[in-house]
Amino acid sequence: MNALTAHLPALQVIVPMLMAPFVVLLRARSLPWAAATATSLLAFAIAIQLSMIVMGGSPVTYQMGSWAAPYGIELQVDALSALVLLVITGASSVTLIGGRESLAAIISADREPFFFAAWLLALAGMAGIVVSADAFNIFVFMEISSLASYVLVAGGPDRRALPATFKYLVMGTIGATFYLIGVGLIYMMTGTLNLADMELRVHEVADQKPILAAAGFITVGLALKAAIFPLHVWLPNAYTYAPHIVTAFLAACATKVSLYVLLRFDFFVFQGNLVGHDFQFAAYLMPLAIMGILVGSAVAMFERNIKRMLAFSSVAQIGYIMLGASLVTATGLTAATLHMFNHALAKGGMFLAIAAVTMVAAGCRLNDVAGMARRMPWTFAALVVAGLSLIGVPGTAGFISKWYLINAALELETGGVALVALILISSLMAVVYIWRIIEAAYFGEPSEQTTASAPPALVVILWAVAIANIGFGIAPDLPLSLSQTAADILLGHVQ
Repeated sequence: MNALTAHLPALQVIVPMLMAPFVVLLRARSLPWAAATATSLLAFAIAIQLSMIVMGGSPVTYQMGSWAAPYGIELQVDALSALVLLVITGASSVTLIGGRESLAAIISADREPFFFAAWLLALAGMAGIVVSADAFNIFVFMEISSLASYVLVAGGPDRRALPATFKYLVMGTIGATFYLIGVGLIYMMTGTLNLADMELRVHEVADQKPILAAAGFITVGLALKAAIFPLHVWLPNAYTYAPHIVTAFLAACATKVSLYVLLRFDFFVFQGNLVGHDFQFAAYLMPLAIMGILVGSAVAMFERNIKRMLAFSSVAQIGYIMLGASLVTATGLTAATLHMFNHALAKGGMFLAIAAVTMVAAGCRLNDVAGMARRMPWTFAALVVAGLSLIGVPGTAGFISKWYLINAALELETGGVALVALILISSLMAVVYIWRIIEAAYFGEPSEQTTASAPPALVVILWAVAIANIGFGIAPDLPLSLSQTAADILLGHVQ
């Protein structure tokens, strides 16, 4: 490993963090966007390099200031964190490249530097959460990304975004407070904040009530941040009223980061130390995952606002991820981590398509897109591909993770068939709400004629995402390899 490679975990966070204040100083139109895009692409390249390294063997560890853990701050990238880093940096890069004109239409020139600075802080915060091996620094980066996300959600012209942001802020603050209380309780009992050291020391005090309370606080707090049913109430409005490109970015990666931290804590710290916690983890999350899948899909079927429809669909997709994790098996965890990646591809593609459509149509309700497929055939064809991946049609990325989830369910001695039926029924429910969009766009009568068109760059990026949905459905080697390795890592801390 050369000198530069050794610093990659730190550069993953430092590059966007340092560029954020620099972007604020750029006043010429388009320069803040160009700087943010270049930074995001560099972060994506770093994430790709880290993924290649961890696929070949052991995780990459970096000690800030050469202070060894547990006394110093440690950064670490393994297969699980590499997969999530690819999602975060890839989503940021794709949405920034494709969303230039969409953002320029709603963000004034004087606000542009601050908007893209907030974007880079959100990127740096989420990357910091993923690479940090220290519980308190996870909290610090969590707050950085959350505060920046609030700015992004409220950054558009839609005034309805302000109460949505306020609800997002309140719920996010409660979740972060719960997490911090849990970390404080563990620190009180163990005297350490390093996750690896915490895993060793929790074993000595595992039967103490503060540790049990900490497990509850951390799990509930992160479940709220991850929008796990029924703690999802902030998500629909935040996704609906945020600028379209911001929605595409956050829908692809924001909840995935909180799910990542939840898996880290439960499998690294709690399940191997607390007697019966694996059962409690499953008993707590599986019913919520099932309810999230059913309720999220059911509400989406009756929504007429397409962004709100897809927001409730995200609640269902988070349910799939947690269902796989709650099985606490290699196949189940592979399905869960793989679906983080595949859902980002599918849902990010659909929100990018909506961003393109709204630059031509009057809004994003079903009646607004009636007949629009005749004017925007390429955009809606890409939307259909992303929708098929969301459903889990064979030949798409979404099918691979659902297939693994079905196999994980069939491995159960009892209840496996019922879970398979649930997955199939919910997939049919997804067919219903995706079909409603297709029906309106392809068979509806347009309400008005317009000469506007979607930006070519956005259509090109949209099709790149659509092709990725097909490509990773046919050749899923990269995400599947990372997911399988991640599952082994998680289970290795339980057994």
